[in-house]
Amino acid sequence: MTGFISPRLPLYASLAASGLVAGLAFGRVEPVALAAPFLLALVAAVAGREPSVLARLSLDRDRALEGDEVTATIELSSAAGVDRFDLLVPLPPELSVEGAPVRSLLLRAGEERTVELKLRCERWGAFSVGPLLVRARDLLGLRSWEGEAGEAQRLRVYPSEETLHSLVAPLETQVFAGNQVSRVRGEGIEFADLREWQPGDRVRRVNWRATALRGELWVNEQYPERNTDVVLFLDTFAEVRAQGRSTTDRAVRAAATLAHAYLQRKDRVGLVGFGGVLSWLLPESGTRQLYAIVDTLLTSDIVQSYALRGVDVLPPRTLPPKALVLAITPLLDDRTAAALLDLRARRYDLIVVEVSPLELLEPDPASSAQLAHRLWRLSREALRWRYEQVGVPVVTWREGVPLAAPLEEVNAFRHLARPA
Repeated sequence: MTGFISPRLPLYASLAASGLVAGLAFGRVEPVALAAPFLLALVAAVAGREPSVLARLSLDRDRALEGDEVTATIELSSAAGVDRFDLLVPLPPELSVEGAPVRSLLLRAGEERTVELKLRCERWGAFSVGPLLVRARDLLGLRSWEGEAGEAQRLRVYPSEETLHSLVAPLETQVFAGNQVSRVRGEGIEFADLREWQPGDRVRRVNWRATALRGELWVNEQYPERNTDVVLFLDTFAEVRAQGRSTTDRAVRAAATLAHAYLQRKDRVGLVGFGGVLSWLLPESGTRQLYAIVDTLLTSDIVQSYALRGVDVLPPRTLPPKALVLAITPLLDDRTAAALLDLRARRYDLIVVEVSPLELLEPDPASSAQLAHRLWRLSREALRWRYEQVGVPVVTWREGVPLAAPLEEVNAFRHLARPA
């Protein structure tokens, strides 16, 4: 630890020196007696050794959800003891602690102390807790030592998920087995239709009731159960943030919810972070893929960039054929709009979920920005019209509305829309 001298120590030294000089000059013992306490304090402060404290910081878990509490345990010990010991755990703004953040205690020689702190996870993210900031003082408070102790602990706080009762069904499925009923007929358990028997048909597919009624062999046709490829397209070019709320927070929460729901259905899910920093995960299935996606979402951030990017910079396997692309965007950057229209031109099954920033950008009705705000909203409506003209459903997810509501709008759009 680094040592510091209190401002009182030079004062004590000055008083002790003045008393000794006065006693020698006048040949009196009274000034020396008055300076003796200050001299003793000076000698005690100078002779004091740097305290040795062993500290260990640990968390009861390294993964948590928004709103959960995590217990931080601090184990302290000192061979020589410390008269006055202050302890502080530096925390990011997304984590709060119950009680006072600074703890003062007394460490006796050979004593082991344990301090527990309750940390509340206010927001998702990947954080570092620690190292500890410690400060020790001598008994008289004339000298102090400060430093760091313990190793930093990593904590990942996952975003809370929305409740979804249904998902958007893709237009086409893949060749692997899953829980999604394919539109192409084949071997499966979902009834599709009846047809006449043909050479090569299996006996177990014969519909004996229809055969008895018609006097000739008829067989059942089924829809096979297949999986789908889903790519979550996260726009990280720009965001709107106000009063601790932002469009990026809601976009990350939506992406985590959709990834969990589709992976539970045995689909393959991939992720594309399209913004100032380009990132991607190839579509895979399983719990391991879920943790990989959420861990990548925790590091998603808005990075300013003027680079003109298109979907051609992504590896080919990132966007497999027949994939369902779910774009989660606030519709604030023209580069994202151009990339999504390019995906539609490549005949991808595209859905745009607009994370509405309008609730965060309500101008004062009496201000001069009201006209500019209306023009900006009209430009957004024109962009939605461009998407709908090429057959891309655009649904708006407003703040305070469940994510299930815009997804149901997509299903209604697909049921009523005509081919473009």
